[in-house]
Amino acid sequence: MKIENASVLITGGSRGLGLALGVGLAASGARVVLVARNRVELDSAVADIRGRGGEAYGIAADIAKKEQIHPIAAQAAALAGPIDILIQNASTLGPVPLRLLLDTDCEDLERTLETNLIGPFRLAKVIAGSMTLRGQGLVIDISSDAAVEAYPGWGVYGISKAALDHMTRIFSAELHDTGVQFLSIDPGEMDTKMHADAVPNAKRSELAKPDDVARRILEIINRACEIPNGQRMTVSTVEVPR
Repeated sequence: MKIENASVLITGGSRGLGLALGVGLAASGARVVLVARNRVELDSAVADIRGRGGEAYGIAADIAKKEQIHPIAAQAAALAGPIDILIQNASTLGPVPLRLLLDTDCEDLERTLETNLIGPFRLAKVIAGSMTLRGQGLVIDISSDAAVEAYPGWGVYGISKAALDHMTRIFSAELHDTGVQFLSIDPGEMDTKMHADAVPNAKRSELAKPDDVARRILEIINRACEIPNGQRMTVSTVEVPR
């Protein structure tokens, strides 16, 4: 997928991996639209990218809210043109401190699924539908090792990411001949606020930096045409050219 001149929509784009991806994609010539709930953080992220010479826009919205999905898609297209690349990065851990499933309220699972699965499903329907009409597009769903490993305490998050992975595969199977590609990417453990909330005592020096992970994801995007549709990839296995 060609990044230069592409229109890119990134959810959870105000900090961490979302912001790092926005910076990297804008530096490569993409028009970047960031979506996040916190307006102050979002404005700061957009200003950061623009300060580096990139083209960026912000939409303050919550993908967990059904009524905001169509406005997000419409605003993004109006700001940057029809979306070529959708990166579904926004997610929530669920209740913290992390707790066992037996100690988790049903409502906590519902809220986590709204952000991590149902929101991405709704947004993918809108954006990928437009992509199919143009015969091209790339949708990247940001997954986690918690989607494939049963970590005690990570129940609602792991459930949501496992479902997200399978949704990615189903979309790819159903749209395989439309020119629209779906990939699921596990970024690994990163030095982010989310990881700090989940594991307060983790050694930050041992965690990957979002900027480094973003560079590897950009490499995946650059060679997406070589990757089977629906593939689940782990960032740590991606080689970045020097």
